[in-house]
Amino acid sequence: MSIELYTTVALTEDLPGYGLKIGDTAMVIEHYPMPNGEDGYSLEGFGVAIKGITVEVRASQIRPVAAPISQSI
Repeated sequence: MSIELYTTVALTEDLPGYGLKIGDTAMVIEHYPMPNGEDGYSLEGFGVAIKGITVEVRASQIRPVAAPISQSI
């Protein structure tokens, strides 16, 4: 299952290198499909903890917690 861009996700494990914990939330800003392995995602928006930094994770390290933001103009 791939997660759509701009979906809010929560971490399913700690990321000590960034000071992030299970349950911290961010938004998916990029998806990296892998034909022979686990997909990857770039996340932003963790707030004060790592403001302005993009974190790359594997699909197993996140779970969706909200629907994607509508992009209608």
